[in-house]
Amino acid sequence: MKIFYKPKWNSILVDLILLSLNFLIIYGWFPLTTPVPFQKYFIPSLLFIGSWLIFSYFFQRYIPLRKQTYSQALVKLLLVGSLQFVIYVTILHHFFKEYSGFVILAVTIGIFTVEFLYLFFYFSYRFATQFDISISDEKERPQGKPREPREIDEESYFNLINFIEQYSGKKALKYLQSRFDLRKDDVRVFLNTSIENLELIPHYHYSTFIYLRKLNDTEKINTFFAGINEKLPDDGNFVCCFEKKSTRKKKFFQKYPPGINYILYSLDYFFKRFIPKLFFSRRIYHSLKGGKNRILSKAEVLGRFYCHGFEVIEEKKIDGLLYVWAQRKRNPTPVYNRAYGPLIKLKRYGKNGKEIYVYKFRTMHPYSEYLQEYVYQRHSLQDGGKFNKDFRVTTIGKFMRKYFLDELPMLINIFKGEMKLIGIRPLSQQYLNLYNDEIQQLRMKHRPGLLPPFYADMPRTLDEIQESERKYLLACEKNGVLLTDIKYFFLILKNILIHRARSA
Repeated sequence: MKIFYKPKWNSILVDLILLSLNFLIIYGWFPLTTPVPFQKYFIPSLLFIGSWLIFSYFFQRYIPLRKQTYSQALVKLLLVGSLQFVIYVTILHHFFKEYSGFVILAVTIGIFTVEFLYLFFYFSYRFATQFDISISDEKERPQGKPREPREIDEESYFNLINFIEQYSGKKALKYLQSRFDLRKDDVRVFLNTSIENLELIPHYHYSTFIYLRKLNDTEKINTFFAGINEKLPDDGNFVCCFEKKSTRKKKFFQKYPPGINYILYSLDYFFKRFIPKLFFSRRIYHSLKGGKNRILSKAEVLGRFYCHGFEVIEEKKIDGLLYVWAQRKRNPTPVYNRAYGPLIKLKRYGKNGKEIYVYKFRTMHPYSEYLQEYVYQRHSLQDGGKFNKDFRVTTIGKFMRKYFLDELPMLINIFKGEMKLIGIRPLSQQYLNLYNDEIQQLRMKHRPGLLPPFYADMPRTLDEIQESERKYLLACEKNGVLLTDIKYFFLILKNILIHRARSA
């Protein structure tokens, strides 16, 4: 056992808070033999805290909890609590007879109970949220060269195409035949996502994986994608299909009469989309339903591809399903926790090029953050600098963007001193790369703001947006930041209230 290690200071702070809380409860609420327990037991309490911290360090309780299992953390707590009680009862009995053994027993049991409850809720939360986690090996893998394929015999080829046609239909078979040589033995067509089965497949044995079952009925999509990535050679192909959220909604509205269709679809959306995303119900849903029949958005599925090291080559809608052909380009991005709550942090660049995390309300589908390059390549920018036909934005998100509701949490960044009320928009690396070098250098000298000069000038193209920011930044340097911001504040206010300028 490693005795000396760098402790997690957050864990020590949590221990101090829990110990102090425990003493307050015991001394303040329990009937004791002394009317002044805080004064009488002050020295023993300090000794108790000190020895508890020392024992906890020795038994490695201050290793980050994310690196421990529940049983490991609980055993360490039991060892510390037992040793603490035995030593203190012995010391008190021989040296501090005026102190009550009942108090020390109550304190020990109390702190053990509080610490136990903390561990229980921490690991319960982790159990609920850390579902379908793909943590890739971030080391560079050997060059993944595909093997030389061989042709399969006629009987195997006939059985293969017959299997695809029966399961997926003639159109899907025709599409796959037009893109891949199904006569080669480096193409793997399958239905089962068992990770154990994937692990048995040799690395780079297949250059193409074709998964016929809908992703909507697939459990642990992240882990599955990461496993496929690991087995494919460089630039290997992966094909799968899913039913889009919009397709499912259209089917509901066509199948049921008006009014009832809204009610039924809302219920379906709640149980098949909303419940699987909540941290406290996600694992329960997957345990009961096996992840089947979930509602998936296009942005979420494509984002998962890019998150796990794939690049989308082609999309094809066949018989109500969207088939996606992607190629392996890199190792997956480690996915530790994908609990998509309403508040998000986005990495942006502030003054002096410093990385900051901007707070906003979520307006996009899950995994959309991985699709900026994809959307830009296919849809480019529309007037005003936004992506044209950005399918990543949800219906509620469009409403929030229209009335600036999504940007209200940026007030947190203003309070932290990372942003100000008026100023250039904080940009991601993808957007910043679109700017010319002069504007990039000029931007680095100033703090970004909540209300950008965009709303004062209402530019339409990227060049006009850069010119608008350039004019504002030069005015700040010439006339001072305060005077310039006051002037721009009233211009922005006029455009928002009178000319109906909107965020999206």
